[in-house]
Amino acid sequence: MSTPIDLTGVDRETALRLYRQVVRLRRFEDKVYQLFLKGELPGTVHQYQGQEAVAVGVCEALAADDWITSTHRPHGHAIAKGVSMRAAMAELYGKATGCCGGKGGSMHLGDPDVGMVPAIAIVAGGVSVVSGMGLAFKLQKSGQVAACFFGEGATNEGAFHEGLNFSAVQKLPIVYVCENNLYGASTAYHLTTLVPEVTERVKAYGIPAISVDGMDPVAVRAAMQQAREHAASGHGPMLIEAKTYRFAGHSRGDARKYRGREEEDTWKELDPITRMRDAILARDPADEQAITQIDAEIETELDDAVEFARQSPLPDATLAFTDVYADPFPIPSVVGERS
Repeated sequence: MSTPIDLTGVDRETALRLYRQVVRLRRFEDKVYQLFLKGELPGTVHQYQGQEAVAVGVCEALAADDWITSTHRPHGHAIAKGVSMRAAMAELYGKATGCCGGKGGSMHLGDPDVGMVPAIAIVAGGVSVVSGMGLAFKLQKSGQVAACFFGEGATNEGAFHEGLNFSAVQKLPIVYVCENNLYGASTAYHLTTLVPEVTERVKAYGIPAISVDGMDPVAVRAAMQQAREHAASGHGPMLIEAKTYRFAGHSRGDARKYRGREEEDTWKELDPITRMRDAILARDPADEQAITQIDAEIETELDDAVEFARQSPLPDATLAFTDVYADPFPIPSVVGERS
């Protein structure tokens, strides 16, 4: 049996907003899967069903001008941070109206206008990038915080350890969010490390860490509020290990033979949508009408996003070589010219 979500201290408006967000992420992913099977979407997809509470809880606790980095599984992060369903869906279709102009696709969703760099598909790649963000925020004394999403498999990459060591020493305003879904692709985490608790591993860098139920958006939000306050106050980075589970396979064609159906059923009892709905209705059964309305509004929003993407134009071919390189630093013609 699942543990009920505790709504103590959470007002009605916030609870319903959290519910809306987890449902938006789930229904978006379900629709993407259907469209992918129909052959409407190019490329590949790495889906987020089951992990919605992490993205929602984290992004709910961030300020509007905070930034995030994401992974090869970025749809939920993008929508939770503020990328519209229209812009996200159009990007998956490879259309010019997509959040990255149709050039990023599924694994590179993002939009600087909402504080999200295009997702980085290299495992642990975001840990390196977020170090630069955090350093910039510190030097600018902007008060901003950067949140870095990654999976537990990334903790075995060199970039992870280098990034955390640097940010800890520099006391950078970063919150590391480990979405521990137990499997890196098809390999169980406990088979790749003798210290399977990420919160224990980061003690080596002097970074405080919290372990949280990653299937509970209220618990994740509370943990992120604490972590953000720590990072924004000049105390350096903090890590959240969210214990979660992806209901879908790693990517397309994954039959999930490496894990048992009993395990999957156990985790599905912790479905964040069901738990949020149950918690809201347990507190006030009259909110059933509000939940029904939210569900209907999301379906309308999703249908609109799909139609928008289908009707949007493809990118102009003449733009194929734009956005390939960053503007180069001007190289002086004479040694010593730069001052």
